[in-house]
Amino acid sequence: MLREHCAHARFVWNLAVEQHLHWRPGRKSAPGYLEQCRQLTVARAEHPWLAAGSQMVQQHALRDFAQAKANYFRGTHGRPSWRKASRDEGFRVVALRPGDVRRLSRHVAEVRVPKAGWVRFRWSRPVPPGVKSYRITRDRAGRWHVAFAVIPEPIPGPAHGETVGMDRGVAVSVALSTGEMLTVPGLSAGRRRRLRRLQRRLARARPGSNRRVRVKRAAARLRAREADARKDWAAKTSTGIARQFGLIRVEDLRITDMTRSAKGTAGNPGRNVRQKAGLNREILRSGWGLLVRRLEDKAPGRVEKVKPHTTSQRCSACGHVDPESRESQARFVCTACGFAGHADVNAAINIAAGHAVTARGGDGVTRPVNREPHLLLQPAQ
Repeated sequence: MLREHCAHARFVWNLAVEQHLHWRPGRKSAPGYLEQCRQLTVARAEHPWLAAGSQMVQQHALRDFAQAKANYFRGTHGRPSWRKASRDEGFRVVALRPGDVRRLSRHVAEVRVPKAGWVRFRWSRPVPPGVKSYRITRDRAGRWHVAFAVIPEPIPGPAHGETVGMDRGVAVSVALSTGEMLTVPGLSAGRRRRLRRLQRRLARARPGSNRRVRVKRAAARLRAREADARKDWAAKTSTGIARQFGLIRVEDLRITDMTRSAKGTAGNPGRNVRQKAGLNREILRSGWGLLVRRLEDKAPGRVEKVKPHTTSQRCSACGHVDPESRESQARFVCTACGFAGHADVNAAINIAAGHAVTARGGDGVTRPVNREPHLLLQPAQ
């Protein structure tokens, strides 16, 4: 029944996407949420397999689509796209009553799901009072999750209000202007080798065979382990940064554009496609966007985005800008004053100071907000 709910919610969502894709200038506007709900009532009367599902689940798939469309027109999100089986599995339940969630033991609880009855889940954290809805999802590894919708309280900043800059990279996931460098945990060497073997077996498996399903599920479990570690790291790191610093400055990066494929078209093929694909994977694995989103949720109003122009080429000591100062991925040596240090930390200091140099030679401001990182850097010999 949970799989049926996921299928019905995905079917209704895709119908709404199709209706809005049909719109062109000069045609009648696509139906809104209320009109789509009336159409859903007619469809349920004509198709028994759709009527066998929960009307609440199907209606709120339409409501989610309406919200996604509003976010798209607001400019904060992309256009709502098609949902695919085995990838987009989930549905939402609203109008949750106090007796619909009950705890059975220390680690076990159960929730009432329409058409399915009581479904048990692992009690990982207390459910806050006043929760009105929850979402049930199924990931590619076949695991079911339930998430109760609640807006957590923001984390208060420290009294001193110190400013920190964050430079995001691939070799070092996050470098702070204080000199601290953080790396996202990934799969061990043995699990990476196993994942590569599974990917080769998957390429040889016949489409539609049971063997392909088993191999695909095994590879998904390894990727789910890596994703869980990344999400846990982002949650804990963002909490620590929000508690420690008053103002958090990050680069304003367009990650979607940076990770776009470089394969081009048949008439105009791209160059270094394999290298660019490997870089895209490492950027996504580092969780750049996830960390900033968690910071914005936990420290609202205290996260500022700085233009990333030449922050990695500017000397944090004298303000001189020269691409030759970046000797390697990790080493920065200023060609003007001889200041030397880690390149990512130097960039983080510039971000903390809010520097966004637009022309060669600096912007005239040489004093960073946070001066402690200079104790970690030594001048060139």
